Amino acid sequence: MDFPAAQCARTVSLLFLMAVLLTAQAAADERSSSGRETLDAKVADALSVLAEKSPESVELLAKAEAVLVFPDVVKVGFGIGGEYGEGALQEGSETVAYYSISGASFGLQLGAQTKTQVILFMSRSALRKFRRSKGWEAGVDGRIALVQAGAGGSLDTTTSQAPIIGFVFTNRGLMYNLTLEGSKITPLD
Repeated sequence: MDFPAAQCARTVSLLFLMAVLLTAQAAADERSSSGRETLDAKVADALSVLAEKSPESVELLAKAEAVLVFPDVVKVGFGIGGEYGEGALQEGSETVAYYSISGASFGLQLGAQTKTQVILFMSRSALRKFRRSKGWEAGVDGRIALVQAGAGGSLDTTTSQAPIIGFVFTNRGLMYNLTLEGSKITPLD
């Protein structure tokens, strides 16, 4: 038997998550060329911060076929959590497409966090599979070898040879023990 307090908490959680997702969608609906210029500038800043926080990333960035950068992924949770962010796919220094990333989570969580996610496509075949998809799910459509914090976020041999490599960081540095599994990446119009 559900108690009224438990029902109220679930309702508040669902309403909170819906408000976050509706706000993210409203922001996405207001895309314009100036919005994309702002996003491109944030992508460039995020890549600079990554190079500063993880010097090993510089060599990988140079070798990558393409780099997908989500400079501001916002995750909010109150029992039920959701995350959303927009980013750009760059080949060389040219932006070739824009994408959104989203995900949901359940369990004990409360609060909000902003993080940056950078995904490097190291092989042409991994990039081709990603670009051909209408919606790509990390861990299902492709495994991402995530660079972990510790020892300056140093790379091991296995990670550096993976076809897809990911970095997740905040203003405090690389984040430890995170996963991108289950994140859905979708092309933006």
